[in-house]
Amino acid sequence: MATLGNITFYADDPPALARFWSDVFGYPYAEFDDELRAHLLARGLQPEDLTSRGLAEDPEGRGPRLFFHHADGPKQGRNRVHLDVTAPDDGTGDRRSALRAESDRLVAAGASVVRIVDQTWGPWPELYVQMRDPEGNEFCLQ
Repeated sequence: MATLGNITFYADDPPALARFWSDVFGYPYAEFDDELRAHLLARGLQPEDLTSRGLAEDPEGRGPRLFFHHADGPKQGRNRVHLDVTAPDDGTGDRRSALRAESDRLVAAGASVVRIVDQTWGPWPELYVQMRDPEGNEFCLQ
């Protein structure tokens, strides 16, 4: 059975977008340490090659691994795939309060709110915040 490797984003500024998504999931910032940087440069990569990639990775290996690659042009149109991010419980038992608090945190980190969806889909309630990351990639906070 196949397993998920990376979720890959094309980005105008891969390291900056990697830092944003690291903040979303609480991952430490991943940088090319001196030893790895030297190894990659010795293998023929140029310094600009290292700035055209970024990584957001759960150090415990449980959460998604996100990889960021330099885009060859600006984002156009809507994503065909997006991430659904689950807001943590804020301890109040009020899901709206938890969504508000997490949405505020993500906006402070560079996201923007597109709209708040509060409706039913058949018999099921739907409450989520449609958002964009700093480069305009859509995601939902549920």
